[in-house]
Amino acid sequence: MWGQVGKGGGEVFTGEFRHALDEKGRLFIPTRFRQSLGVRFILTKGLDGCLFVYSLGDWEEIESKLREMSFANPDARHFSRFFLGGAEEVEADRQGRVLLSQPLRQHARLSKGAVILGVGDRVEIWSDETWAAYLKSDGLEPEQMAKNLSEVGAL
Repeated sequence: MWGQVGKGGGEVFTGEFRHALDEKGRLFIPTRFRQSLGVRFILTKGLDGCLFVYSLGDWEEIESKLREMSFANPDARHFSRFFLGGAEEVEADRQGRVLLSQPLRQHARLSKGAVILGVGDRVEIWSDETWAAYLKSDGLEPEQMAKNLSEVGAL
């Protein structure tokens, strides 16, 4: 699939992988994710202290939705600045690595180990430490989350 640009729409990313950043700030993206993302894809600042990764096709859909938001709404302006301003198009090298820019590494506190998660419509990249702290956060017990979601009809 090398040379293919991810078209977006329909990919379901699942799984958890752990890799280390090299001395240049490059991170290996698992093959199963690259097959759907394509060689070129978008990295951006994500929520909860991680990075979000999207195929170019999915990113175009997100950009379109963000353009539809009213710039008169302060929340829309702030989120667009955060999300779009932090976005970078990257390309995987022959070894499947991408260079994470300094601003993206700072946002996600990435320096050594990384957790790469498939979470449905996107891939997330977390530092080992931030992911471990997130998992220990209050309210993240799967049974309680399932109960809360079932009460609002989501499950």
